[in-house]
Amino acid sequence: MEPVRVAVQATDSITKTGLTSFLRTRSEVAVIEVDAVGEQDVLLVQADRMTPQIVADLRQGPLAMVPKVLLVGELRENDVLSAVECRVVAVLPRSRTSGDRLVEAVVAAGSGCGLLPPDLLGQLLGSVRRLQHDVLSPRGLSSAGLTSREVDVLRLMADGWDTGEIAEKLCYSERTVKNVIYELTSRLSLRNRPHAVAYAMQAGII
Repeated sequence: MEPVRVAVQATDSITKTGLTSFLRTRSEVAVIEVDAVGEQDVLLVQADRMTPQIVADLRQGPLAMVPKVLLVGELRENDVLSAVECRVVAVLPRSRTSGDRLVEAVVAAGSGCGLLPPDLLGQLLGSVRRLQHDVLSPRGLSSAGLTSREVDVLRLMADGWDTGEIAEKLCYSERTVKNVIYELTSRLSLRNRPHAVAYAMQAGII
């Protein structure tokens, strides 16, 4: 098994040096520089807490799509959803994390898995429920940002129906169906109809 390539980003140089030196002693991982990280690699992020600046740095630019392991001193309930949005796939409380646990999380992230302590998983699920109840549902949206009408259209598109057939089945005009497709592809920056269907399938909507 090839070692997982991992880069370290820390709030201070001493911590970064310590984490890097430790990881270099482990055969399961191979340490690389942050500017060499790709989407198949892992970024280990050490932070005292999730500040707005850290969230902005992780959410934008070349690191946005890189899976991340967060080694954190304090994580408030509102921070959990922000961390997940930054593609953090594993969260480790700094005070309770051993070296073996750290390497385990990096390897898991490199293989596409995640790792959340039970209390943080509960917080995340609670945040998602509140988001659905307070923000999405009042606007008629699903967790994937789609309305029920858009989901109906996408399901029929996935079954191979054309615009006229979809309009007939849903009792809409063809113009309405075209507008629905145009609005959802524009809002979600989707390239075309197949991309829209693929998005809905990946989101588990259809």
